[in-house]
Amino acid sequence: MITSSQNPKLKLVRALLGRPKERRDAGAFVVEGVRLVEEAINSKWPIRFVLYDESLGERGTLNVKRLTLNGIEVDEIPSHLMKSLSETETPQGVLAVLELINLPIPNLPTFLLIPDQIRDPGNLGTLLRSAAAAGVDAVLLPPETTDVFAPKVVRSGMGAHFRLPIHMMSWEEIGQVGKSAGLQVFLADMNGQSCWETDLRQPLALIVGGEAEGASESARRLAAMSISIPMPGKTESLNAGVAGSVLMFEAMRQRSTFNVKR
Repeated sequence: MITSSQNPKLKLVRALLGRPKERRDAGAFVVEGVRLVEEAINSKWPIRFVLYDESLGERGTLNVKRLTLNGIEVDEIPSHLMKSLSETETPQGVLAVLELINLPIPNLPTFLLIPDQIRDPGNLGTLLRSAAAAGVDAVLLPPETTDVFAPKVVRSGMGAHFRLPIHMMSWEEIGQVGKSAGLQVFLADMNGQSCWETDLRQPLALIVGGEAEGASESARRLAAMSISIPMPGKTESLNAGVAGSVLMFEAMRQRSTFNVKR
């Protein structure tokens, strides 16, 4: 059992839960809770080590045993140390340090998500979770978007990180990916054409702008057209996570009903 708060593993966890630079330099990030650790195991994601405490329930304990049998480093720590590390009010008794890797982008993607200047971790995590559910091929992250491996983003993504290729790119690189795949680039904008009247079956990239300032100039230059969500009610706008999710599922609906055009 690890009992010292100065143990190197605990120090690493604290660093990874902090600044993006620490995660980049270490090439690692943290997931917390039974479900996310289980998602990592089932996805065969590279795991450096796991920490747990006596509060861990039956499901989590079974996962810990699986990891131990597979040769993964697993250490028990006291509950007070787990609480000091946890980013949640009620820790589930387990966290894991994972390798920070990027899944490969498909050779011919037909559906990309580009979250532009999304700075709220909850909104970015929601977009990732919806993208994984709606069949998005990859997520391209331009500059000024919050760190995708930040703890709150990982929690909100609910395992999307293990299923989606997620790549940080410059706008020039994003443009090259879109051009090589022959994608039509759509920008989510309240003044755009209704998504219900737009053909979203074609290979496309969807840009969802930030909460406060909307899309950047670079995003607007890249987009071929803007699309919006019809809102007959009195709500002026939706947050980025909800708006992007609605548009992704509208694209999925059209594609599942009418087939993708290529």
